Amino acid sequence: MPTPVVYDVNVLVTAAATGNSPFRSWPSPPPTSGNASADCLGIANDAAEFSLWLSPHILLNIERILSELFKWEQAQIDAYLAALVVIAEHSEGEVIDPPRTVHDCPDHEDNLILDLAVEVGALLIVSNDVDLISMSPWRGTPIVTPEVFRQKVDGMRRHARRRR
Repeated sequence: MPTPVVYDVNVLVTAAATGNSPFRSWPSPPPTSGNASADCLGIANDAAEFSLWLSPHILLNIERILSELFKWEQAQIDAYLAALVVIAEHSEGEVIDPPRTVHDCPDHEDNLILDLAVEVGALLIVSNDVDLISMSPWRGTPIVTPEVFRQKVDGMRRHARRRR
């Protein structure tokens, strides 16, 4: 069974809204692309090592940011959100609404990410959020940037290929 991983909202927005990686063709290392967040989503889409877990909170915030900041049309947002749910299910993760139990971070939104990580037993959290990164390791769970995560997975996969 793949290891549970939680990606923060900023990673999932950046995967689709910036860089050169359209959300219909996720890159997956090796090699890495110019969009570390998209590479991270490609890793989840592979469903080899990690399962992606999402929450209604994450999906609603992605929708809000893509609409308000990036001016995406609702049809494009809906297609992206549907793709994320498919990736989560394909990787043996899912969308769940975890209980609100964490109050470790001053930012309420960040606590909701941590709630999800606790509920699914995430091995790690991938985020670009400075507040979350500064808490790493949080309760023993590493919080890493997309760049660090993709480098580790890329190295792990390259090593495994050399051993074959």
